[in-house]
Amino acid sequence: MISLWVFLPREPKKNRAGKSGPGGKENDRLHYSSIRAGGTIGTHNGTIYNADYLFRRFKLPRFAQVDSELLFRLARNAVRDDRIDMERFRARLELCRGQITAVLASRLDPETILVLKGNKPLELRAHRRYRVVLYASDPAFLDAVLAEERGWRELTVPAMSMVVFRHEDLMEFSRESLEFIAQAKRGKAP
Repeated sequence: MISLWVFLPREPKKNRAGKSGPGGKENDRLHYSSIRAGGTIGTHNGTIYNADYLFRRFKLPRFAQVDSELLFRLARNAVRDDRIDMERFRARLELCRGQITAVLASRLDPETILVLKGNKPLELRAHRRYRVVLYASDPAFLDAVLAEERGWRELTVPAMSMVVFRHEDLMEFSRESLEFIAQAKRGKAP
């Protein structure tokens, strides 16, 4: 199985109620939301400004009341024959407006990991023998952790890319363009 480790850059933020969890400024580049929506799990860095509208449009269940949940519900909604239908998922992602970088997987298809590198930072390192991919928002985190380690390879992925890792051969990943309405601040779409 492919393993992905998450390196969060600091302690979880406190929300308005004083509890750990998503919150803080929308433009905080270090804000990650870890989430599980049904059988889809992962992390998201960014903000989806039209999440409320898209939840209603696709009649998706909502539990966490955070915009990040939308990505994982859209992925779950795109599952066909126990795998995420990439074309269906991509068609729904195109409707999202905001900042998106995410890593997700479906428990129905645990041998596939999706990486969405949109308009927020994401750095990847892979180790062929260990069959592991590490990710972080800043390469300094990975460089510090892997400084004494051998065999790690930087995976260069351009912005606005969807990368699909499969268990069969971790290093033979596929990359396609990722399209959504990239928008740095709340307001009307560009």
